[in-house]
Amino acid sequence: MTRNDDAVTEQAMTGQTRPLSARERSERIYRILRDRICLLDYPPGNHLSEEELAQEFEVSRTPVRRVLARLESEGLVQSVHGVGTIVTDVDIEELEQVYHLRMELAELIGKLSPIPRTAADLDRIRALMERCDAHILNPDQRAFLRLNMDFFYELSAMTGNQPLRDISERLYFQVARVVLKMMPRLGLAEEFTAFRREIAEVLAAAEIGDWASIGHIRRAHISMSFRRMMLHRNDKAEAWSGNADGS
Repeated sequence: MTRNDDAVTEQAMTGQTRPLSARERSERIYRILRDRICLLDYPPGNHLSEEELAQEFEVSRTPVRRVLARLESEGLVQSVHGVGTIVTDVDIEELEQVYHLRMELAELIGKLSPIPRTAADLDRIRALMERCDAHILNPDQRAFLRLNMDFFYELSAMTGNQPLRDISERLYFQVARVVLKMMPRLGLAEEFTAFRREIAEVLAAAEIGDWASIGHIRRAHISMSFRRMMLHRNDKAEAWSGNADGS
């Protein structure tokens, strides 16, 4: 991810042009680093330098250290004595219980304080489907995960239950990299097609306010995605072949 990409992402998430508070700057750094890890800009084994990150974000090392500690608590990095902070690897079998929990939580989207969608909300989901259509003919791994992340945020916004949103987000980013790791085995075009179907089903349910169906749709697609990955986990294809952009 380039720094321009980071800026676009930040503006899309915050909608802010005013100076950020210390807490907001810390959250911004956290989200940018988390995205870089999940998009494999920082691949497993990559060393993250507190000093270099502090220089990049024009902050002291203290907020960077706090962000790295937060990422470590979420399993995305690991502090190694004498080495520093290293990006962790991911394994589908190690995350099996996380997927099972995500399936159960998915149904709660339609049960806990569902928030009706506005016309603008629905238009954003339609725009995601259009982006998906544009990529199906020329699929790209990075574009797939970015689109998947954006769709996740739209789903998260459908519940007013903040604890559910927080837990779901943490679990989502724990497993997000598995998608890219398994992509050479799964087939990118097939994953785009399955993902496009999920967007269309969620949109149809949201248009009529059927929140319970949205939860069931989400659960079903998480389950199917997990089963596809488990089915192909022993394939001989190289897991990390190519770059994150599919090249």
